[in-house]
Amino acid sequence: MLLFRHLLEKRGIRTPEDVLPLYREAAKQLDSRTAEPAPKTVEGWFYYGRRPQRAFREVIVAMLGHSIDQLWSEVPEGTAPDFAPLTDVSPTAPHANAGADLSEMRRTGSMAVQRARQFLLGKDQGTVGEETLGLLDDEVERLVTAYPREPLSVIWDDLLVVQEQIFRLLEGGRVKQLSHLRDLNFKASILSFLVAKGFNDMQAPYDAMTMTRVAASCARTCEHQGLIALTDGLKSLIAYWADKPADAYHYARQGSANAANLNGTVGLWLLGLQARAAALLRDEETVLRLNREADSRRETVVFDDLDRLGGLFSYASEKQQYYAVEAEVHLERGTADLIARAEEAVEGFTDPNTEAWAFGDLAGSQCNLALAHLSSGDVEGAADAIGPVLDLQPGFRNKGIIVSALRVRQALVSGPGRSSVAGRALSEEIEAFPGGRTALPRG
Repeated sequence: MLLFRHLLEKRGIRTPEDVLPLYREAAKQLDSRTAEPAPKTVEGWFYYGRRPQRAFREVIVAMLGHSIDQLWSEVPEGTAPDFAPLTDVSPTAPHANAGADLSEMRRTGSMAVQRARQFLLGKDQGTVGEETLGLLDDEVERLVTAYPREPLSVIWDDLLVVQEQIFRLLEGGRVKQLSHLRDLNFKASILSFLVAKGFNDMQAPYDAMTMTRVAASCARTCEHQGLIALTDGLKSLIAYWADKPADAYHYARQGSANAANLNGTVGLWLLGLQARAAALLRDEETVLRLNREADSRRETVVFDDLDRLGGLFSYASEKQQYYAVEAEVHLERGTADLIARAEEAVEGFTDPNTEAWAFGDLAGSQCNLALAHLSSGDVEGAADAIGPVLDLQPGFRNKGIIVSALRVRQALVSGPGRSSVAGRALSEEIEAFPGGRTALPRG
């Protein structure tokens, strides 16, 4: 028996399902941004002795107080392990004289912070002060960073609360300085953009488009050309996932016109959106032209305020490669070169510690790799590529990921591998994938 399982069973944990609460607590104490392992992944650790991927190791070490090498060493039956535990690494292990439970302390502390935030927002009855704007800056930065990394259910309530706070300040007539008014409209546009994206992730395209128009209105009020172009891009994105490629192409072209004089990455994103839509319209010449143009313009990019904000507001080179591959995959190319580039796109999102990492982009890249393999007739390669997507926790299964997975199934059932044993098994697994989806926030 591995030391990993031995230590868990000593704590009364005898099933993989019971491991996850302990893992979550350790991850919370570490403030880890790594996605939670799927139950099948934990099952592999617990029952089959599979060594965990690097992304999960820090939390596991903290959870049990031993190194990965120690934890994945055999403990002879009937003997006690002779590995010395690591020091100061196990936030979930009991400590003598620990005082109040740390999670309870954090909970009550968070309540105090929330109360203080409300105090500050209401303190200046006659005007909006610098501290209020600074507080909102912190909240916007936190949510922008969290959106591509966290399940929507984790941040949805906070998105709505902060958006409501900004709307109230704008409606209350308390903003006296023109610079503060522009700043608040900028923040309102950013938050409305994220909320709109959230509605789209929840498969509510009508609400998503409505909220995007709110974001566009605020962007025009603060006269921010980059944000205006971004909202055109979001309209294109909503149409793309709703299987309306002609609309997606129209909105992306409109955004490109608005971004014509900008040097940040928003213009590159709009080219990528155009290329993907053109691919669904079977316009191969336009796809290749737009991808070449994006590659050329990448060399002259000058990061702007949106790029410095990060998250969905910056178009990293890793994401550009993901979009370019996706466009060509839609053209049903199965060349060795495309498969190699699809593998590179997946590799670009394998390290969750990089700034560009996003769980949706990783899953999309993995689905694209599966499609590239299917275009060459390689069902087993497709199964390996999409496997991690099908293992995703339900909370991560947003609309884009589900549509991408179903596109793989459609290519599978219409291709030569559909009648093979591996093809039928993979088709059934993908078909079941959306059924357990619970990405919508409760309520």
